[in-house]
Amino acid sequence: MSGAEPSPNSGRDWPADKLSALRLGRRLVTEVPATDAGLRAFVDVTPLLTRADSEAAREGWTRADPRRAFRLQHREYYTERLTGLDYDIGSVVTREVIVTGEDEMIAIVEAWQLRCDQFLYPWQTDDPR
Repeated sequence: MSGAEPSPNSGRDWPADKLSALRLGRRLVTEVPATDAGLRAFVDVTPLLTRADSEAAREGWTRADPRRAFRLQHREYYTERLTGLDYDIGSVVTREVIVTGEDEMIAIVEAWQLRCDQFLYPWQTDDPR
C-alpha cells in the first residue's frame, strides 16, 4: 500500500482494519436491498483458507495473506426466520463468485455497485451466518 491516505469516499480502498481482517481470513458483510418485502439480503466477502492457514492454526497463530482467493456471495433470507435456528430455510443465493486476489475482489464489489467501506464485521450486522 502507498503512504498516501485513501479518500474516505473512494470506495476502492478498504479501511485498514477491514483489509487486515480479510488478509487474516476473516469474513466481512454488508446488508443490501432485498428483492421483495419480507426478505433481507446480505453480501459477504469470505477469504478462502488454505492448507497453510490450517497449519498456522494448529501452531496457534493466524496467517496473513495479501494474495488470498475470496468468495463473494449475495444471499436473501426470510425476515421472520432470520433470528431462529432455521434462518437458512428458504434462503436463496442470488449471485456468487470466487476470485483470486484483492484486485479481482474489489472489481466484483464495484461491479455489484457496492463500496469497500460498506462492509462490516459479521457481529456488527444482522447477517445470521
